[in-house]
Amino acid sequence: MNFAEQLAGYIARVEKGLEQHLPGASERPARLHEAMRYAAQGGGKRLRPVMTLAAAEVFGITNDAALPAAIAVECIHTYSLVHDDLPCMDNDDLRRGRATTHKAFDEATALLAGDALLTHAFFLLAENYSGELARNLIRELSDAAGSRRLIGGQMEDLLAEKKADATQDELDFIHLNKTAAMIEASLVLGGLVGRANEDDLGSLRLAGRHLGLAFQIIDDILDATADTATLGKTAGKDAKADKTTYVKLHGLDRARQLATEQTEKAVTAFSNLPNDAAFLVELTRQLTSREK
Repeated sequence: MNFAEQLAGYIARVEKGLEQHLPGASERPARLHEAMRYAAQGGGKRLRPVMTLAAAEVFGITNDAALPAAIAVECIHTYSLVHDDLPCMDNDDLRRGRATTHKAFDEATALLAGDALLTHAFFLLAENYSGELARNLIRELSDAAGSRRLIGGQMEDLLAEKKADATQDELDFIHLNKTAAMIEASLVLGGLVGRANEDDLGSLRLAGRHLGLAFQIIDDILDATADTATLGKTAGKDAKADKTTYVKLHGLDRARQLATEQTEKAVTAFSNLPNDAAFLVELTRQLTSREK
């Protein structure tokens, strides 16, 4: 099976898992659950849950044992996008090529749908795993999504808007937490389900850290160079908001160099895993050479 076929297989499992593990659209309150499904089932790369499934498979999990963890990751990611698009944040009308949740429904419903997706993620982990594994999964995901990482990175990102003297250290803090934390957690959750040892979990963490930075740098580059139709979301938002980005701080050429450096560091970390991680290596290269 080639890479494209493997990726399609993982994505199909994620889509099936979303259908299975989200509340039914007609379940009361129907409008809330419809909005949750609209946000979560609206397409996207499914990068994070695919990584969870692929990391678990590196450690021998070929069934759907890691699927609830993968869906929990996607719930967290989707909630963060729903809230990020709200008028009080980025005030965006387009996400994944269609209307953002607050445009398709209303602002209050979108806010509640994001809240519900966040809490549903931890319900899935508690409902589908037990004992030490459940505790480790919940601790890992809650740390990645909490005030010191995902939300903290978002806060620092807001504070860095229109800041003329932002530093590399501030920029790295934003994206090691706002972006890389959830990629790191996605991989580690798969490793935990696969009962990976501490050294191998460390390799997954390191790979996620570097891949997360590479992914964000490419995102910054695309925001500055691609158009809205290609991206499926509004292009040029960073410059309009005067955000601190790798492009703003380093220029396009150096940003591309940094993306390449971080990509190679991620590949090296994946190569340190004891079993075949060829899919994750190729996924890394595909994601960091993407055009949208």
